[in-house]
Amino acid sequence: MRIDLTGRTALVTGSTQGIGAAIAGGLAEAGARVGVNGRDKERVDAAIRQLREEVPHGDFVAIAADVSSEEGAATALDALPEVDVLINNLGVFGSQDPLAITDEEWRRYFDVNVLAAVRLTRAYMPRMMENDWGRIQYISSESAVTIPEEMIHYGMTKTALLAVGRGFAKKAAGTGVTVNSVLVGPTRTAGVEEFVYGLVGRDLPWEEAERVFMREHRPQSLLRRLILPEEIANMVVYLSSDQASATTGGALRVDGGCVDSVIP
Repeated sequence: MRIDLTGRTALVTGSTQGIGAAIAGGLAEAGARVGVNGRDKERVDAAIRQLREEVPHGDFVAIAADVSSEEGAATALDALPEVDVLINNLGVFGSQDPLAITDEEWRRYFDVNVLAAVRLTRAYMPRMMENDWGRIQYISSESAVTIPEEMIHYGMTKTALLAVGRGFAKKAAGTGVTVNSVLVGPTRTAGVEEFVYGLVGRDLPWEEAERVFMREHRPQSLLRRLILPEEIANMVVYLSSDQASATTGGALRVDGGCVDSVIP
């Protein structure tokens, strides 16, 4: 299968590192013009330099903006008034005693992980529907259905994204616009490495720390290792293509076999 996104424009929120950067690189490799987004201009510029080393022919647009705010979303819209592919990847996560999570933290997680994606969908989806072609994706998580005790606020937002994705898919029914969620499992990024060490301690070498984390904190994983960002990007790039035209309203798993329940 050869995926060709030449002539398409994509925006990947939260794409200066980790999963988002891998997705941006994968879309660019397939020929798309890609908006790389982060809050800090220096980090965005550094991410684009790295992406250009990996994808020399890549066409990248720097978008330094906090898209969890109305002002930041407006900045993104100014830089890319129209996109064909919208990847809502921006998100925050962390471990905390569920009884100690404040109202402010609950709101922050919802604003960043959910409302930012809804706001950009409202902005970009009408033109996609007019053009009779578009791809919108929400990067959710296996934590949406197997809620970790130490990450209830995070899991709640990822469950909300499943509802958001299904609802907007119904809005786009009968058009060439598809809307899907991607449920990712524990993925090896710099942030997750810090998260793992925070749970299992820093006295172990990384390979052992990963094994302990998967055994004690994510025992439901069939993969029994952290997923690589590129493995998630592969699914996202496919869903962004013409070949995925009959896949919409779905919750597709790249979770390493973490979820036992059936996803509607």
